[in-house]
Amino acid sequence: MCGRLNVTSDPLSQLVSDYLGIEFNAIDNDDLRPSEAVATIIKPPLGFAQINANWGIKPDWSKQLLINAKAETITEKPTFKSAFSHSRCLVPCSGWYEWKTEENNKIKYQFTAEAKQPLYMGGILYHPESPQLVTLTTSPTKLCAEIHHRMPVLVTATQIEQWFDGSQQELEPLLTSNENCEITIKRMV
Repeated sequence: MCGRLNVTSDPLSQLVSDYLGIEFNAIDNDDLRPSEAVATIIKPPLGFAQINANWGIKPDWSKQLLINAKAETITEKPTFKSAFSHSRCLVPCSGWYEWKTEENNKIKYQFTAEAKQPLYMGGILYHPESPQLVTLTTSPTKLCAEIHHRMPVLVTATQIEQWFDGSQQELEPLLTSNENCEITIKRMV
């Protein structure tokens, strides 16, 4: 689920900068993949800030890079529990991609916010000296379920403070499908 992102810096960087009151600079990448650097938002004590983190972690016990964590078990799994409590982040992006098999062909679909607004994907950070991140996934909205069985945890702009400052109990509603995020799906040719 969600192994590719679309980052279009114009207008994404300006919209995020204006909304959060920081200088946010994303680099264009219409096929951002795991292990690549992604512009991420954190909230240290003095307000919002950008940090560039590599997408994915490789714990000792894993044979592969972990790029996503299920929101439903994030507070239980030892690999994610502490980071979720103390190191939440947001990944502003222009969209993400999923593939669906149709008539024996894999078809690529792009998911974007309506009106070219930023999408804020929930994530957790590791290793502050060499930042790495994992994005969170949840069950899909009805619209997204037509293409894939999972989707990113999406935080609306008005929920950003709650994402960073809320207790685990207050975060529970944010970890489910967010029907408030108006998503457009486009079949890629």
